[in-house]
Amino acid sequence: QVQLVESGGGLVQAGGSLRLSCAASGRTFSRYAMGWFRQAPGKEREFVAAISWSGASTEYADSVKGRFTISRDNAKNTVTLQMNSVKPEDTAVYYCAASSGSATVTVVQGRLAYWGQGTQVTVSS
Repeated sequence: QVQLVESGGGLVQAGGSLRLSCAASGRTFSRYAMGWFRQAPGKEREFVAAISWSGASTEYADSVKGRFTISRDNAKNTVTLQMNSVKPEDTAVYYCAASSGSATVTVVQGRLAYWGQGTQVTVSS
């Protein structure tokens, strides 16, 4: 069992930066690939970024590639999403998720086992 709690959301101006964190509880955290997803009003939830169990592999949605960076610290049971050069279209509720497997492909394919409650990110123009 893994429980996920996101933090770090808020209001930021376009072009600025924001850092989201996901704190995980559970002894098996390091076994899972982790990911970030987001859902904007009136839209479906979409994939943002994924990181493998070791942190050696990452994947990003094309819309955030080069601007967002996902990382993890297995010793601290945390996953972080560094958001730079944010745009108004990045406005959404951001969710942390734990995969049912160890590779990033399991996140991209939507094979998620656990979800956080979400944190709101609002980018003003």
